[in-house]
Amino acid sequence: MQSILPLPVQGIKPGTSTGQIFWHNESSERTIESYSPADGQLIARVYTSTRSDYDKVIETAQAAFQDWRRWPAPKRGEIVRQMGDQFRIYKKELGTLVSYEMGKSLQEGLGEVQEIIDICDFAVGLSRQLYGLTMHSERPSHRMYEQWHPLGVVGIISAFNFPVAVWSWNAMIAWVCGDVCVWKPSEKTPLTALACQQIIQDVLRNNEVPEGVSCLISGSRETGEWLSRDPRVALVSATGSTRMGKAVGSAVAERMGRSLLELGGNNAIIVSQHADIDIAIPAIVFGAVGTAGQRCTTTRRLIIHESIYEEVKQRLARAYQQLRIGNPLDEVNHVGPLIDQQAVQSYLAAVDEIRSQGGRFVVQPGVVEGDGFESGCYVKPCIAEAENHWPVVQRETFAPILYVMKYRTLEEAIGLQNGVPQGLSSSIFTLNMREAEQFLSVAGSDCGIANVNIGTSGAEIGGAFGGEKETGGGRESGSDAWKAYMRRQTNTINYGTTLPLAQGIKFDL
Repeated sequence: MQSILPLPVQGIKPGTSTGQIFWHNESSERTIESYSPADGQLIARVYTSTRSDYDKVIETAQAAFQDWRRWPAPKRGEIVRQMGDQFRIYKKELGTLVSYEMGKSLQEGLGEVQEIIDICDFAVGLSRQLYGLTMHSERPSHRMYEQWHPLGVVGIISAFNFPVAVWSWNAMIAWVCGDVCVWKPSEKTPLTALACQQIIQDVLRNNEVPEGVSCLISGSRETGEWLSRDPRVALVSATGSTRMGKAVGSAVAERMGRSLLELGGNNAIIVSQHADIDIAIPAIVFGAVGTAGQRCTTTRRLIIHESIYEEVKQRLARAYQQLRIGNPLDEVNHVGPLIDQQAVQSYLAAVDEIRSQGGRFVVQPGVVEGDGFESGCYVKPCIAEAENHWPVVQRETFAPILYVMKYRTLEEAIGLQNGVPQGLSSSIFTLNMREAEQFLSVAGSDCGIANVNIGTSGAEIGGAFGGEKETGGGRESGSDAWKAYMRRQTNTINYGTTLPLAQGIKFDL
């Protein structure tokens, strides 16, 4: 890790990182200890930000915004382009750190860094396409148009499961829009955030970017509450559980701020009798066990047509027997650990609840023990026959538990798919055009993402990412998600010699 973390990993204090790394020297001795779920080893102790640290960071960010917003958007895009080049250089090192600190497979860790690179490329093009509209005025010799201006300070609260990619979805877009960013990473993965700041520091310094454009604060729930309640923070983008999102959303709304919420998912795949089962099986397995079930887009429910129910169930059971569980840095393994012991306990509690509600396991659950599993964070991906209305099925358990159920009609299947509080990602496997179109119609999936013949996870950065209902309604990444980071302004110019009023109103003096 030395190539991306030349600073000592013991006792690093986060602050702002632009023209230089800016580590505050306050008196706080509180630290976050980062343990790898792969082997249980202590990776680093990272100092948490005090309230004094936090206020200084926000003040520095506010000052930077006054300058940064005046930089032409294509010039801001050039900074992001150079960042993308830096992440290309350090893709292997950062991807390895992501895998080791978070526990996802090395391939997924590398893929997460690739997402940073991809969003940098997207943002560079976007920097020349922050379009407004021109409208025809009802008044003669008048022109109307709209333009978009940066918001100011954007707070980013990210989750452990995608410790660097989700930050980049927000930060790269916010930066080309002219905003400055204050990032509060998950307390479970603080080191990857420090690594990202290290990687971009030379770009920011060499281009004389104002100190405070990229800021980092470290801490627990209290630190996120500072961001949420701070009127100096124009937008808070928060990724995490629905419970956390409700707290953030209400705190931001109370001060009339803006929030962008990416919260829980309870995603389903419908497998039609017209499906190509050969491509459905690997999509289901990857969706259900990738990142050990710790993705917001993880496949948690499988809704199978009754005519092929037994066949699909048996093929899945055979596929699960081929899964290799172990150290995520070993590329022969498919499934790594859960993030910590608390996550393991949540998994076990869900298993007990499934049994108490009448569920039957097709593939048995359990904790993996023995040599190489000393961290105690490895669990067995499992499959349970269940009913959609059961409380345990209605909730999101962040673990590799897949619920299977059968249906008769497509309308019934769509009803099951939509019959949960969350609305992030959904999928149908079918070769029947009518079924596919019905699933994507207004009477079909109620999720923010709806796929045909691909799984629920693995979204590309070109499309807007996000969901409905308790998933929060936010949109990040591609398409026109950039509008969340800017404020719209409608302008009217009178270039005539009279003052006609709108709606034909007369006001003669």
